[in-house]
Amino acid sequence: MLRTGYKYKFITALSLAVVLSLSGCGSAAYVNGSSANASQADGDRTATGSDGGGSQAATSASSAPVEAQPVATPETSGQGTRDNTPLCLEPTQPGTDVLGNDLAQIDISNARDGYFSVEYLGSCDKVKMQVTCPNTVTYTYTLTGGWEVFPLTIDSGTYSIGIFENIAGTEYSTAFRTDIDVTIEDEYGPYLYPNQYVNFKAGDPCVAMAEDLAYFANTDLDVVTNVYNYVIQNVTYDTQLANTVESGYLPDPNRTLESGTGICLDYSCLMASMLRSQGIPTHMEIGYASTAYHAWISVYLKETGWVNGIIEFNGTSWELMDPTFAASSSASELQEFIGNGSNYDTKYIY
Repeated sequence: MLRTGYKYKFITALSLAVVLSLSGCGSAAYVNGSSANASQADGDRTATGSDGGGSQAATSASSAPVEAQPVATPETSGQGTRDNTPLCLEPTQPGTDVLGNDLAQIDISNARDGYFSVEYLGSCDKVKMQVTCPNTVTYTYTLTGGWEVFPLTIDSGTYSIGIFENIAGTEYSTAFRTDIDVTIEDEYGPYLYPNQYVNFKAGDPCVAMAEDLAYFANTDLDVVTNVYNYVIQNVTYDTQLANTVESGYLPDPNRTLESGTGICLDYSCLMASMLRSQGIPTHMEIGYASTAYHAWISVYLKETGWVNGIIEFNGTSWELMDPTFAASSSASELQEFIGNGSNYDTKYIY
């Protein structure tokens, strides 16, 4: 049954976007040593830090053409042949493999599935966590309390995890630090489970909406198309929030769905949450489009593998385009911006 209370707007399948990129987003902070300076990016405007000498190369533009298929929509058919039952994986903290001290504990019992959980136990009001991946890229998170889930995004290898308490200003001291050797058994796990940045659960409004949008789908490609079309038609960019957002901002897909507004993190989080809840592995990516800091998504399609680019079908072939300004810019302007995709530089994947 379709839910009420939300607008349903569909455009035809001639515009399929599998990467959402909205201007002005993201933050990153970096801590070095046991007593460290944290340089937190200025919300949706700037980003600082080192990625170990190169950009994160976990994904690349798909070179294989995507075969065009007609997409089922409310205007063209009834229920599709694809099962639209939500598949919401639930992270757990079984406690079978826990590291830590009296200030923090790290549950790595499910590291093989591509995630770990952290709980800060101290009394400091401002706590950061850094995760340095096997490719030397360092991710910085703000811990907000209780058990929180984080992805292991660079496959198997050694991850260094440090938790830091704020002393004053940008000075931090080490609460706990450890290295973990990880063998990930499910390569798609990190991109199906929820985490701090892509935070959803069974029964959420965003999950129910994804179920509705997938009702008419015959394939995963149909689901991606319908979710993308819905989001760009029903969510508007919040310029005021972009200009005032503080570091450590975390998106909430249900808040974005309800308000109909958001910044790039909100757009990409909402799409990633909806697609993951339909069993479609989805990256939430942060990096640069030209010189602007952005957030977007890429998805895994069974027919083509990981597709990391924005794709539009013009009637004869699939072409790259950038939906950054999808609501206000012409197709030719968008295509001129993205070019062959070289303007996009992925730094972080969640």
